[in-house]
Amino acid sequence: MSSEAVGLVGIAVLLGLILCRIPIAIAMILVGAAGFGYLGGLLPLLSQLKTSAFWRFSTYDLSVVPLFMLMGQFATRAGLSQDLFRAANAWVGHVRGGMAIGSIGACAGFGAICGSSLATASTMGQVALPELRRHGYEPALATGTLAAGGTLGILIPPSVILVIYAIIVETSIVTMFQAAMIPGLMAALFFALTVRGYVALRPASGPVGERSSRAERWRATYAIWPVVVIFALVIGGIYIGWFTPTEAAAIGAFGVGLTALVKGRLDRVALVDCLLETAKMTGMIFLILFGAELLNGFFALSRLPSSAALWIEHQALPPLAVMLVLLAIFLVFGCFMDSLSMILLAIPFFWPMLEGIDFGMSTDDLKVWFGIIALITVELGLITPPVGLNVFIIHSLAEDVPMSDTFKGVLPFLLAELIRVLLLIAFPAIVLIGPDIFG
Repeated sequence: MSSEAVGLVGIAVLLGLILCRIPIAIAMILVGAAGFGYLGGLLPLLSQLKTSAFWRFSTYDLSVVPLFMLMGQFATRAGLSQDLFRAANAWVGHVRGGMAIGSIGACAGFGAICGSSLATASTMGQVALPELRRHGYEPALATGTLAAGGTLGILIPPSVILVIYAIIVETSIVTMFQAAMIPGLMAALFFALTVRGYVALRPASGPVGERSSRAERWRATYAIWPVVVIFALVIGGIYIGWFTPTEAAAIGAFGVGLTALVKGRLDRVALVDCLLETAKMTGMIFLILFGAELLNGFFALSRLPSSAALWIEHQALPPLAVMLVLLAIFLVFGCFMDSLSMILLAIPFFWPMLEGIDFGMSTDDLKVWFGIIALITVELGLITPPVGLNVFIIHSLAEDVPMSDTFKGVLPFLLAELIRVLLLIAFPAIVLIGPDIFG
């Protein structure tokens, strides 16, 4: 059996293990170790096991991951999600569909201090869903809005997935954060416009709420000043160059933790819970990273990525066609896997295919452009039928709403996301202008 055939068998076995609900990290470690040992021998495998874990986990850039995770835990404890929802609703809740638009804004704000789509969907679902339903919003619109709004956590900086992607393709984390800002704001804007279009066609789906007084608006806005200050300090500090991403993450975690303490929501028990939960999530991410490292070594020995890149080159396919095929694969597998696992599994395999294709830009720009589009496509998978992990999270919070209704409510947002992806593909400058503006 040729080495390329061994690589294909490894992919098939990996997908089979995932479908059997074996944890992705364990599946990657088993397939990576078995394939590496088969092609390279036992002693090289032992050497790889000895060195790869230390080499990967001692990377300084990875220290940002547990700090951003801790910041998200503190944000949840501090009740910032409730404050964000109340502030957004105070300003736009009086227009038709305004409370749903406010939920989108709150998701964007919470995603900016959380960095996780699944956590954003879960937290904001618990806060906003009861209010949306109490005010008479159509269940499909309410659940669809929150499932889609949760996806904002993956792209709006700071994002753990952006950090991991930057490390994999060896590009600047700061540049990725800068490039993600405009597409992230576009997503929030497109989602708000989608809600307005939905309620224009179905007025009864999004009732008009009560208009808040000017004093109530400013009181609600004042309550979110910690979020604004911390976000400006963390992201502004990174963009301006005051802090490295790790230093900014440490400052953000401290600021959000102090906010939770001042609010009286961070006692000793809560602090221990936050630290333990952060340790669990960080351990899970690092284990997946270790599995990805072994799997990448196996694929390198099999020469499958390079052979696939050579095959694509011989087909003389237009660069755009190659990009669309890869994004379609991302979209399909993103329905079944969480975003981190998808990025770690696919990027090391797909990136070598793109690296040798002329997209009319430098390799550094290609890394940034492809990374943002790939993350958005993975984000699409979180709300794409028939699986959509965000949809399942929202369904667990509203079990009386049929899953079909939630998917029906998600479809307009899915269309808005597809339009955004096409715009970013057609006009790469939308992504690449971010580092020029903020750099």
